Amino acid sequence: MSNNQDNLETKLSDAKAVAGGMLSKNKHISASGTSAVEVAKTGSIKDLILWLLAAIVLIGATLVNQYLPGYWQPANDVWVRIGIIVALVVFALICLALTHQGRAFKILLRDAGVELRRVTWPGKDETFQYTWQVIVVIGIVGFFIWLLDNFFNWFVGIFIG
Repeated sequence: MSNNQDNLETKLSDAKAVAGGMLSKNKHISASGTSAVEVAKTGSIKDLILWLLAAIVLIGATLVNQYLPGYWQPANDVWVRIGIIVALVVFALICLALTHQGRAFKILLRDAGVELRRVTWPGKDETFQYTWQVIVVIGIVGFFIWLLDNFFNWFVGIFIG
């Protein structure tokens, strides 16, 4: 019991220290030193050109299947069309990754990975216990809804006949 108490007190003091550190900061700064929001808000002509290029390429990818076989003989093969569509989508994603917003998305993914490593996952016993609690609550709520449904069917049946 004492060991569990010491462990809980340690976890509580760690949580308070982390919360105190979070409250003292005004902004969330990522591991790279700049926030994803700051990076995403910046823009340039290069970003505009890359966004337009990506949009044009994605629109072209949607039209490849319908129009390209009429202009280019090798495009009659379905695998050639699939390859062209995949290449166009990959090119558009690369264009988007080169924008400031794409860089911000990469920062966001990196920060999400850091946060996922901090998660304390429940053990087997906790998972089993919570699963049974959820099943019991679902059964109780389902029974209550079934009772309400029968009551309202009976009540409406009185008026309808």
